[in-house]
Amino acid sequence: MMRTELRIPSDLKFLAVIEDWLLGALRLELGDWGEWPKWESRLRLVIVEAYSNVVRHAHQDRPQTPVCLRLELTPERLHIEVWDQGQGFDLSTYLLPTPDLRQEGGYGWMILNRLMDKVEYQVKVQGQGNCLRLEAHLPVDQRSPSLSLPRTP
Repeated sequence: MMRTELRIPSDLKFLAVIEDWLLGALRLELGDWGEWPKWESRLRLVIVEAYSNVVRHAHQDRPQTPVCLRLELTPERLHIEVWDQGQGFDLSTYLLPTPDLRQEGGYGWMILNRLMDKVEYQVKVQGQGNCLRLEAHLPVDQRSPSLSLPRTP
């Protein structure tokens, strides 16, 4: 298992740092896997969408407010948490974008749900803020020697 965490200001100028942190850590573990390039593109879009939403909506005009990103990788799954200190988003008000309405917002939630196997959002979790949890199940053929469980004879 691999775990790492990053606390970073709420400013889009740090977007490249976040991409490097997430993708760099995962590349060390999954880089030899044949499907890694596809997953890398997918996860780049996921982390950019999640972080930029915090900066633009949750922490708007408060660049000093930190965002906490957590990554956990096991042989079976990839788990990302994005913690913010904003007011929180009421998912019951979310409207799925439709082509005929030509709405400008709302695509991020749809994108996250299409790219990840599980997406959850909780407001005011144990006094720590709001948490977006993203999970993807890794295919059985994913090979990462450093993550492999010990084999029993």
